[in-house]
Amino acid sequence: MTQPTVPLIIGTYTESLAHVDGKAAGILGSAYAAGAVEPPSVLAPVRNPSWIALSPDGLCLYAVVETVEFEGSPGGGVAAFARDQATGALTPINAVPSGGVEPAHVAVHPDGAFVLVANYRTGSVSVFERRSDGGLGAMVEHVQHEGSSVHPVRQTGPHAHQIVVDPVTGRVLVPDLGLDAVLVYDFDGGRLRERRDARIVGEPGAGPRHLAFADGGEHLLLLNELDNTLVVLRREGDRFVRASSCSTLPEGHTGHSQASAIRVSPSGRYVFTSNRGHDSIAVLAFDAAASSARLVRVEPALGREPRDFVLAPDGEHLLVADQDSGTVVTFRWDEAAASLTPVSTVGVPTPVCLLFA
Repeated sequence: MTQPTVPLIIGTYTESLAHVDGKAAGILGSAYAAGAVEPPSVLAPVRNPSWIALSPDGLCLYAVVETVEFEGSPGGGVAAFARDQATGALTPINAVPSGGVEPAHVAVHPDGAFVLVANYRTGSVSVFERRSDGGLGAMVEHVQHEGSSVHPVRQTGPHAHQIVVDPVTGRVLVPDLGLDAVLVYDFDGGRLRERRDARIVGEPGAGPRHLAFADGGEHLLLLNELDNTLVVLRREGDRFVRASSCSTLPEGHTGHSQASAIRVSPSGRYVFTSNRGHDSIAVLAFDAAASSARLVRVEPALGREPRDFVLAPDGEHLLVADQDSGTVVTFRWDEAAASLTPVSTVGVPTPVCLLFA
């Protein structure tokens, strides 16, 4: 049976920043089917759209503008687009300042009423109303994180890196790389109120980057960028407690590497993470009963700086965005063998975020 073609939207870098030499022309569009990704085309010319998100109905797309200057003032931005579901075409609605410098993540609240942005460089979270046309309305909340941690370069101040909504409690979780903590917020009508008693405090120098829920929301998986570890947290009452941790790198590796993305397999039995520097995808077995993860194998990413990756809707393939190689590599996932086998590669300029529509 022929597998259906699925639209793939790709966030990129278009300009040079301290950590990347952007070469793309904006948000890119492609298509995926049966393990192959089509060569992309430009959907919208946006500056450094390094993270993208769809509205729950798929009719709007939001992109960060990861810059240090936006419309003549210091800071970054966030842009809104109407999306034609038949063609995938994007039509600009509006763009507004993000409330901080170098925004790294954008999320649409599950109720569809708000758009949340994590400003990495300045360590803050902004909440915007969603207008009836899908555009970005008033900024109804802005929370500035405070503090630092032990790394002399990467942790001299707060660096909010992601926004995730707890599927059980509805709280907003924000891993902050600069604070070695995950901040937990009650969310009510766009307003954020931190639950200090629920804050997840990590190991000094770990650098929390991204989160993923597993086991129906009963476990929270925290990927630390700086020390390349995966921490398993177990839900106990209205908070999470640390249960175990393991490295995402092979034993004995001492070279530079920084973890980036995390995903859970459709079965929930495996967790994948990406390692930049070691340039690999780690495959970990997840044991919900024991609240633990175990590194099974580490596969070469077949490119430099694997920034993001996603599991295809068929559940049988994994697509890896190799930022500095300018490629998206597709691997076949064999759960019985817990193995990844490369099947195709397509050229994509500076890809850093993959999103199936």
